[in-house]
Amino acid sequence: MVVWSRVLQRSGLLAAVLGLVSVNVLGGTARAEQTETPAVQDSAQTPADGTPAEAPAITPSTDVDVEYELASPQGDVSTRQRMRWQVATLRQRLDPDKSSVFMITSWRDRTLSVVDMGRKRVSIMPVPGTQQLTPPGQPAMVGSYARLGSSVVASEQCTVWRTKDTDGHQTDACYTADGLLLQVAQGGQITVRAVSVQRTPQPDSLFVIPDGLKREAPAHP
Repeated sequence: MVVWSRVLQRSGLLAAVLGLVSVNVLGGTARAEQTETPAVQDSAQTPADGTPAEAPAITPSTDVDVEYELASPQGDVSTRQRMRWQVATLRQRLDPDKSSVFMITSWRDRTLSVVDMGRKRVSIMPVPGTQQLTPPGQPAMVGSYARLGSSVVASEQCTVWRTKDTDGHQTDACYTADGLLLQVAQGGQITVRAVSVQRTPQPDSLFVIPDGLKREAPAHP
């Protein structure tokens, strides 16, 4: 049965990827998790002099296909997950490695679809939480950020920003100028890292729920 849970940030599972949703596949059970930007959920901080606070663009402004390596905070477990984004329709698809489950999020209608091809089932629900998507190319609308420097991840230049996740854990996130998250680190441990980046048009067919699937209501833990 498809199960979705409360916001979980501590593991860093695709934290900050569009502020969207990630899938964990544990023991054959798909669990959808809200993955908001790794920032405290308050209004963007504004200095006393009234100038806008500095913040990264956190939503890609181009179609992209990124493969991530995900690690536990202890670094003893790793897996991969593919993220594809279509900017014109504000849709994201996430495919965990070696799983028959994938997830499609549509920000225009705020729906989250968890598709289980192995069981021929689909569960459609509202996007968890009330978070709004930061428009592509725009700086983060919530949270506070401090620029630390720059890095190169998956042969891409990115800027490292220090912020906090929703549990208050200090988080370093590396974003490209066009809003791609390439790396997340907490406590000196890299928990999310891009291993390949392809800026290429993403076809509509990727974001269409296959025909013939049985509709299944999401279960609450």
